[in-house]
Amino acid sequence: MNEIGNKTKAVSKPGISNLALFMSLVTGVYFGIVLTKSEVVRWQRVHDMFLFKEAHMYLIIGVGVFVAMISMLLIKKFRARTIEGELIKYQPKPFHTGVIVGGILFGAGWAITGACPGPIYAQIGGGEWMALITLAGAITGMFLYANLKPKLPH
Repeated sequence: MNEIGNKTKAVSKPGISNLALFMSLVTGVYFGIVLTKSEVVRWQRVHDMFLFKEAHMYLIIGVGVFVAMISMLLIKKFRARTIEGELIKYQPKPFHTGVIVGGILFGAGWAITGACPGPIYAQIGGGEWMALITLAGAITGMFLYANLKPKLPH
């Protein structure tokens, strides 16, 4: 009740529906299939990319950048909202030395393991059990970063 004595309706924030969760699962499975079929989860493809032996991965990354650009334009134009109904806002991140250090660590991990975070799950799903070590390393790195963040350059 409010101060006048009238009953007021409780305002609840919309949660994520079961349909949204299911669609997220379907999208993830589809993305994993695309990663596997395009061979971006193969260690040899990643290795050859870093040795500049073939353009396969660079072309796929380029397509990803192009799709992201178009998506950002559409998100801004149509004022898209999140599942919770909030307006999606793009806020550029500041450039600092941590970006260079993080990029080097990310690239080194990618070159050694043959996977950035997304394809790890596709590798595991495809039966590449050594990817479990990559996943353990990624999770360990995430926790290390969270604990060391106050001491890192930002």
